[in-house]
Amino acid sequence: MKLVYLGVVLAPLIGSIIAGVFGKVIGRSGAHWAATLGVAISFVLSLITFNHVVLGGAPVFDETIYTWMVSDGFSFEVGFLVDNLTAMMMLVVTFVSLMVHIYTIGYMHDDPGYQRFFSYISLFTFSMLMLVMANNFLQLFFGWEAVGLVSYLLIGFWYKKETAIFANMKAFLVNRVGDFGFLLGIAAVLMYFGSLNYAEVFADAPSVANLTMEIIPGVEWNVMTVTCILLFIGAMGKSAQVPLHVWLPDSMEGPTPISALIHAATMVTAGIFMVARMSPMYELSVTALSVVLVIGAITALFMGFLGIIQNDIKRVVAYSTLSQLGYMTVALGASAYAAGLFHLMTHAFFKALLFLAAGSVIIAMHHEQDIRKMGGLKKYMPITYWCMMIGSLALIGFPGFSGFFSKDAIIEGVHASQIPGASFAYVCLVLGVFVTAFYSFRMFFLVFHGKERMDKHTKEHLHESPKVVTIPLILLAIPSIFIGLFAIGPLLFGDFFAKEIFVLPEHDVLAKIGESYTGVLGFMLHGMMTLPFWMALGGVLSAWFLYLKRPDLPAQIKQRFQFIYNILDKNYGFDIFNNAFFAAGSRGLGRLLWRKGDEKGIDGFMVNGSARAIGWISVRVRNLQTGYLYHYAFAMIVGLMLLLSWYLPW
Repeated sequence: MKLVYLGVVLAPLIGSIIAGVFGKVIGRSGAHWAATLGVAISFVLSLITFNHVVLGGAPVFDETIYTWMVSDGFSFEVGFLVDNLTAMMMLVVTFVSLMVHIYTIGYMHDDPGYQRFFSYISLFTFSMLMLVMANNFLQLFFGWEAVGLVSYLLIGFWYKKETAIFANMKAFLVNRVGDFGFLLGIAAVLMYFGSLNYAEVFADAPSVANLTMEIIPGVEWNVMTVTCILLFIGAMGKSAQVPLHVWLPDSMEGPTPISALIHAATMVTAGIFMVARMSPMYELSVTALSVVLVIGAITALFMGFLGIIQNDIKRVVAYSTLSQLGYMTVALGASAYAAGLFHLMTHAFFKALLFLAAGSVIIAMHHEQDIRKMGGLKKYMPITYWCMMIGSLALIGFPGFSGFFSKDAIIEGVHASQIPGASFAYVCLVLGVFVTAFYSFRMFFLVFHGKERMDKHTKEHLHESPKVVTIPLILLAIPSIFIGLFAIGPLLFGDFFAKEIFVLPEHDVLAKIGESYTGVLGFMLHGMMTLPFWMALGGVLSAWFLYLKRPDLPAQIKQRFQFIYNILDKNYGFDIFNNAFFAAGSRGLGRLLWRKGDEKGIDGFMVNGSARAIGWISVRVRNLQTGYLYHYAFAMIVGLMLLLSWYLPW
């Protein structure tokens, strides 16, 4: 099976190299065939892996592929860990990526950077696979940084747009803040565990749990807590948790296919996956779990509020990603790791569906993205309409759809949790259900129902997207409906993650919920009698009333609550703070180092100063060159006398 696992990661890489290096030779069709075929092979091999590992019950594969470096007794290796968690992630990543590749053929058809785009998205898939298949922190960090690099290239894909360049630089810098904490966390692992291999670190975790360190002299800190929080800071950057969330909405500057790939199957899910994989460490620090829980709760609710005021169709979906990532993070903090991973999986399908459906609308609207200039698209785009409906129902957690099972499990798990901050998180999640339903169906009603608000030219050319666009939508809609029905039993209440996830008995909230689990139908009936269901229904009805029944009211509400609207419009001041202090401070420090360090220090003193000093000395030494032989003879005699006077006493 080692060759199969190598094939999973290398096939997209080879496709990326062919499309990128030989793109001009093989042409546009050759590039998309190479890239798409590479990801298709990876998907098929992932299916084989899932069948072998999960359905076949094969033992866990944990082997080193090669040793990269040995330094001071520490071994730095590249290796694969393939278990149920890995197999699930491989299948999700490759399937969503394959759908995005096929969709891209239609969406990017006329773009001059066609071959380059296919090279990038295949490289993105390779990077994410290296991350999820890693069996050690070194390879995890490689995949972590690789997805960050490729996201930078893809967000700024249209590099002639100033907004795109600003967005990719913002994403890159914000993630560097998170990655600094992540790297310190890995350094702490190496320092206190003496290894970067997962199995060795997890085995030694109980013995390290009570160790302390002194970051500030005289103040002792628990090693496990510090390490876990540092690692989570990395997750806050990658998975866009407050306050390191600011890059994700701006990532919409990239083409729609990459928005789907970033938000659904790669990059933003990396942080969720990492914390779940590190459960043997996080379970030993209640403080770290509480931090994760509270940060996730704040993100889930307050990022949802921002989705209400967005008018760009892609930004509405983007803020829903922020909110849903908050739900996953809360699940991790409540020790309901399986529920967080379950929501990661269901979210990957319906979020990719929503983004690609939004892209289909954008194509039909001649790249208009303002939902206020749409309306009544249902009769023009029936396939896109029903796919967007399915994605929206899954997103709000409507009973029977995939998002219902995973989201309700998270809310119930948090309700049962005793981790500090769980009560606050529960309130945030329940309120977030209403907010999610409201902004999701606000967008849905404004785009597909009501008065047609587009210009005459656009209206005359409206039609459904081509099959190369709609087929991936249909294929993503299927798991968006059904995957929750089949997966809830084994993933949440079965032993699917028994070997991969460690939960202390006193933290095992899913076990408490499982005691009353009577099957899928019972779970659905119970969910329809709980508060989250009625909150979701209230959100949908509120959106229908305000934007279809009484479309005059939103403007009045906005005018009455202008102060609150301004706060939301300014992203709670995060961008202002970052621009005024973080970005401006960095630029100021750079100017200071440039003027004082570079101009006056390096250039002024070392480079120009040394040149001036040599020139000054040369002018004076030049006067000694008289051209008279007796002057030189006299200098030689004086020099010989000085040499003898120093040498003879010794």
